[in-house]
Amino acid sequence: MPKLPPILKRLDRLPSPSQISPIPPLPSPPPAPLVPFPTLTLTPTSNYDSLLNFLGAYFTTRPVNPQNLLHFFKSKLHHHPHYRHYDLHIFSWAATVDSFRHDHTTFEWMARSLANTNRLSDLTPLLQFMASNPCPCSEGIFSCPRMIDGRPNVAIYNTLINGFVKCGRHDKAVEVYDRMLKDRVKPDVFTFNILISSYCKNKKFEMALELFKEMREKGCSPNVVSFNTLIKGFFRQGKIEDGVKMAYEMIDLGIEFSTVTCEILVDGLCNKSRTMEACELLIDFSRKGVLPSAFDLSGLVSVLCEQKCAGRALELVYELWKNGNVPSLICSTTLVEGLRKSGRIEEAFRLMEKLLNGNVIVPDIITFNCLIQDVCKVGRTSDADMLRLLGCSKGLEPDSTTYNNLVSGYTAEGKSKEGEVLVEEMLDKDFIPDLATYNTLMNGLSNSRRRHRNSSCK
Repeated sequence: MPKLPPILKRLDRLPSPSQISPIPPLPSPPPAPLVPFPTLTLTPTSNYDSLLNFLGAYFTTRPVNPQNLLHFFKSKLHHHPHYRHYDLHIFSWAATVDSFRHDHTTFEWMARSLANTNRLSDLTPLLQFMASNPCPCSEGIFSCPRMIDGRPNVAIYNTLINGFVKCGRHDKAVEVYDRMLKDRVKPDVFTFNILISSYCKNKKFEMALELFKEMREKGCSPNVVSFNTLIKGFFRQGKIEDGVKMAYEMIDLGIEFSTVTCEILVDGLCNKSRTMEACELLIDFSRKGVLPSAFDLSGLVSVLCEQKCAGRALELVYELWKNGNVPSLICSTTLVEGLRKSGRIEEAFRLMEKLLNGNVIVPDIITFNCLIQDVCKVGRTSDADMLRLLGCSKGLEPDSTTYNNLVSGYTAEGKSKEGEVLVEEMLDKDFIPDLATYNTLMNGLSNSRRRHRNSSCK
């Protein structure tokens, strides 16, 4: 059992979460150096002793200051399955320690923790305590420069507003925002983004637009999250053109698209059966150099293939690939499958060849084998075999199905010598289970050669 430091030896009875009292004001210096927890009634239990040991193990070699307390909250208490709900109690206890004063980092952490865990009733006493106890970040009697006249700073307000929004209390979030303005705390882009999103989720899109206008009037520049939220809101309202216009406004303002921006636009257009417009939009973004290189086309390619527009999907992939947007494994596989199923075997073959030569993907063996089989069926087994060799050079491991497809192709074309080479390779790789199978493959090749020889002599 770790030895408790003197400051923890007189910890009084540990409360349950429901018994935690409001944050106390900073007390006058205690007569003794030993500072207890706030006195609350609860019979000591093994859980109480374990918490003492847990605290003692951390503070034995560390002073109780805001930096160490914050580290304890973040790295120790927050992840503990039994003690993390005692965070407010420990926060209160720390305020009673002689020479200790909470700063904006511990206040912000505590406010965020209460908001995120729906303990909203404890936020009011926390704010009152913050207002009455200045932060010690600056020398002398003046409060922290990040606060205004001892009031919470913008980060604290954002935490509170976000907490109410997450709990479905949009009205309370707006009240906190109004209080924020009365306290002369200047909202930032995060404040506006939280509220704009909340207005949209609560089907008050016009209010979201008004707040966006207010945001600009107050000199706060919107960021990509602001625009993404409103673009999504426009699509929900069925105002597709307005949503697209807002994307072009981002370009004019020099705000970089995120992959989320493109996903919102593409999904919104596809959901309105405007898939081709989504293609044109992405091509335009690509040519303007604003399309994120990490944007994955697989969703749009899948929709196009389902609509039997695999050719258009191929054009889109090639156009964006030319400008730096390399197709992902899922996108590539989806497109190869779409081309195959629509009978565009040559285009599927050329795409796979380009993907392998460009070191873009190593396809899964099932897709690869299906393409090999299709190419063999159209009488191009030699091309299929070259694709096998190319795949091998890029790390693809052919299986018995690959070889069987190729041998069948050579058999159908009467190319016994090429087929026999593959049969021997199959034997070396243990892909032939028995002598009977080996003889069947070799006899098939031999008979095929004779048939083709006889037909050529007629």
